[in-house]
Amino acid sequence: MRQTHRAGEKMFVDYAGQTVSLIDPAAGELRQAQIFVAVLGASSYTYAEASFSQKLPHWIASHARAFEFFGGVPQLIIPDNLKSGVVRADRYEPTLNRSYQEMLAHYSTAALPARPRKPKDKAKVEVAVQIVERWILARLRHQSFFSISDLNRAIRLLLHDLNTRPFKKRTGTRRSQFETLDLPALGPLPAGPYQFAEWKKARVHVDYHIEVDGHYYSVPHSLRTRQVDVRISALTIECFLNNQRVASHVRAEEGRKGHTTIPEHMPSHHRAQSEWNPERFLSWAADIGPRTEQFVRGLLESRRHPELSYRSCLGLLSLARQYTPARLEAACQRALLLGAQRQKSVRTILECGLDSQPLPEIEAETEAVLSLP
Repeated sequence: MRQTHRAGEKMFVDYAGQTVSLIDPAAGELRQAQIFVAVLGASSYTYAEASFSQKLPHWIASHARAFEFFGGVPQLIIPDNLKSGVVRADRYEPTLNRSYQEMLAHYSTAALPARPRKPKDKAKVEVAVQIVERWILARLRHQSFFSISDLNRAIRLLLHDLNTRPFKKRTGTRRSQFETLDLPALGPLPAGPYQFAEWKKARVHVDYHIEVDGHYYSVPHSLRTRQVDVRISALTIECFLNNQRVASHVRAEEGRKGHTTIPEHMPSHHRAQSEWNPERFLSWAADIGPRTEQFVRGLLESRRHPELSYRSCLGLLSLARQYTPARLEAACQRALLLGAQRQKSVRTILECGLDSQPLPEIEAETEAVLSLP
């Protein structure tokens, strides 16, 4: 059946069967470049470019560059059932890749994949692929290319020649037909290009983090063991549950292992422990009194790693709630005079009520405190 193409309605896309060899100057090896082809239905105005693969990032980037080349966006994209664009091919309800859908939404267009095993649904691009292979790739077959940019510059020159070549059975050229028919009917380009983002599913670990490229990002602790959708862009990591964003992080540098944790995602007891540091303990102690601050500083400096003294400091400062800050300050003063630099010593002074006694120079008291187990 002869198809009728309305101006600005459809852009047909596919990859050529032929590839072009690129020479890696460092290794001296050959790498095959894939050739992406896009053609507008009404005018047959054609775009072609080389990319390193047919994978999702290159597939989407080629679409974006095709829109820029055409200077506008058609109402529909007609792709083949390539896995990069179509997750599940179906005659009636094909399932599109989520990143592909997001890109189409950004450009205010939609995709209608060809029916499985029905190449005539995209006959326009099948013909365009043949023309690109004959009029562009065949003319490049004796040239050597060392980068994808060099190859695309050569393709762009021959593409201009193809689009300005007069039709044999129609008046004008692809370029003139494009300017008359398709260009006025195309939708406008968005203000900015689409920023590629990939989607994946991830299981939240018991430590309320998900893993992306070896780095771990936190989500609210209530989502432990749940499965979330993760949107991965060059700059951000976003987590979604039931289409609601539950976490967002700046993406870590490539190759950097570790954890990125937002305190609000942590359980309260984890958050309290994560906030422990020498400055916090010293500030807390200074609010009680100078002798308490001096005692806490001694605890922190008594260990090679201050972290080993955190629990002792926490135990000491908690005595202010049990015995009042004034009594703790007095007990720390007495312990410092006695040279008893242990949390248990201060606790014993408070339990025995010695903090309320004058500060006599009694060797027996010193001996009793220092002999604590």
